[in-house]
Amino acid sequence: MTRHLTGEWFRMPGGGFCKLPNGSVVVALSLPSPVEDGGTVRFLVHAVNRARALTRLRNLGLRAVYLRGNAEPPTPDEVTAVLHHPDGLLWRSSPGLADELWHPIRALLPQP
Repeated sequence: MTRHLTGEWFRMPGGGFCKLPNGSVVVALSLPSPVEDGGTVRFLVHAVNRARALTRLRNLGLRAVYLRGNAEPPTPDEVTAVLHHPDGLLWRSSPGLADELWHPIRALLPQP
């Protein structure tokens, strides 16, 4: 996977969200993989609201990410994973494979 979060592959996301009892939300986005033809990358973000969740992704370089509809909301396992992570922002490259673990977002960011 590329370490830079820029490019045209962020143009057509699919995803969804769920609102938690405390009022915060978990947003899940499935984006086309920049390295695998037909592959996807799944991002999970925990934030105060949907706009803030998308802003967190845009601040990391995913400029053209939009959430349209709620076709692919996060599963209960995904909600649990992102709530138990200190950054509240995770990804994995093969959402359909249960044996791949979630990675923190800093694994995609360029190293200083």
